[in-house]
Amino acid sequence: MVKGITATATGFYGPQARTLRLYPTDPNINDKLQSFSHKDYRITNFEMETSALYGLGKMLGHSCCTCCAIIANRIRQEYSKDYHKDVDRIIQTVLERL
Repeated sequence: MVKGITATATGFYGPQARTLRLYPTDPNINDKLQSFSHKDYRITNFEMETSALYGLGKMLGHSCCTCCAIIANRIRQEYSKDYHKDVDRIIQTVLERL
């Protein structure tokens, strides 16, 4: 398990600097995220579900945590061939540590 920072976006295309028909507000967001670090941690994940989970959790008075399986590296154009195995492994690890 690699400890890192998850960057969370409010959507899939524009908020993650993907172009469909409209251009993203900040086309350099991926470069900025790639160079960011806090203490000894770097951003290892970029997704969109965590923002909604944390927002709902806060509104309902819950503490929230996310653990993410990294299944794609868009910078290197590398993608997991069998991400189901990675997801199953992280679920098992989290359940064991709870």
